[in-house]
Formats: sequence, structure tokens, C-alpha cells
Amino acid sequence: MKYNKSDVKRYLSSLGIKSDDTVLIHTSYKSVGEIEGGPDAFIDAFCEHLCDGLFIIPTHTWNNVNSENPIYIVNKTLPCIGLLPRIAAFRADGVRSLHPTHSMWVHGVEKENFIAGEELSETPAPVGGAWWRLGERRAKILLIGVGLNRNTYIHAVDEIAQLDDRLSPTPFSVTVIDQNGNETTHGFRPHYNTGSENFGNFERPLRELGALTYGKLCDADVMLVDAAKCRDIILKIYSRADENPCREPGDIPEHLWR
Repeated sequence: MKYNKSDVKRYLSSLGIKSDDTVLIHTSYKSVGEIEGGPDAFIDAFCEHLCDGLFIIPTHTWNNVNSENPIYIVNKTLPCIGLLPRIAAFRADGVRSLHPTHSMWVHGVEKENFIAGEELSETPAPVGGAWWRLGERRAKILLIGVGLNRNTYIHAVDEIAQLDDRLSPTPFSVTVIDQNGNETTHGFRPHYNTGSENFGNFERPLRELGALTYGKLCDADVMLVDAAKCRDIILKIYSRADENPCREPGDIPEHLWR
């Protein structure tokens, strides 16, 4: 079956996505099915539906901005995480943030304010940064054809909790170059042990406590995550746990989250 923009917007409505919401997507585009007009039309559908809000696509570069290649050029550095990010990163109807490794493309109202100051980020998802702001805005995170292991927002929660095994003990100097060629250079601590391969451990508590629901978007299975509820639940788990619950795959004991 081929889908068009109207179909995509109809699915967004069925998921409870409103025009003034802040929505970030992580997507396996091939899981969605055939879209008339291709990836750009898919992005257009979100932009049109979220006409009073913010639409966000991560455009991460952590695989190609590192100690060996410590330069991020916002209008040139390619994302390393998939088709939609590579297309969105250079669309002129939105803005791409200046975070050296965990940038995002943002469309909609207040887009410049949402990504302000990202060129100064010294870690992947610092408190006060754009990833942190998702929780403050009660953003909705759509995991389209992917699981919680792709939910970058959990890294922001890790940084709020100041987990001691997430960031490299050895920073490197990174240079960020904006659209006008202005340069910002500072120390940066990349991820050292992300734990993301086991973020699926959080699925049951997030689901049972109302932070995660399920749905469909065209052919894709979707997880819909409430960023603020996700933050609060995971912080509660961290505060009660004797060790990081994502060190190994497995269920998180109920007494840590009930």
C-alpha cells in the first residue's frame, strides 16, 4: 500500500499528536512503507500537522566527529544515523543545532530559541541543553519502527542523574563552525559507556506508569513516549537502585519503580 501526506497526518491524529505539540522522532524509514513523494513528503506531513508546535529530527554526528576528526560544520557534516536525518539536516525550512555530536533539525515556532547555545555543549545531552528541554516542554517522542535503545532523550536523563559511567574521562577539544563560518572551540566529553543497548529494560515501568503507549504510523509499529513522565520515572529508578539498571539486559525489579 502507498501512503500520502494526508494518511501520515491522519495517523498522527490517531496517536493524539496535536498541532501545538513538540514532537521528536527516531525512525526506521523503511518500516513506514511507501510514501508518495518519498522522505521529504513524510517530513512535510509532520511539519504541516505540527503547524503551531515544534518538529524535531535528530541529526547526530557522533560517529564522525571525534578526537581524530574534532570538527563539526553545521552545513556540511553528514549525520551518521539514517536516511531521514541526512535529508532533514540540510532542509532550509528548519534549523540545525550546533551541538557537535548530538545535533537536531528543528522546524516550527521558537525553533531558534529551542536550540540556542548548543555550540557550547561539553557533553552529549547536558542539563540546560536542547535534549534536556524536551522534558521541560513535555515533548512527545515517537519511536517509529525502532525501540527504546534509540531513545536519545534517556541520555539527557542520565546526565540529570549524573551517572558516573556514561561520559569519557578523557575530553578532547572540538571546534563547531556555524552557518556563517564562525568558530567555537571547547573541551568535549563524549559517551564512554552509553548503556543504550539495554534501554529496553525501561519498557515495562514506562508502559505501566503511563509514560509509554503503542500505536501505528502507516506500516510501522510506534512507541509514543512522554518525555517528562519518562524522565521522572527513570530518575526514581536511579534514586532507588544500588547499581545502574541498564548494565545488563533484563527486567527492572518492581520495587524500584512502583
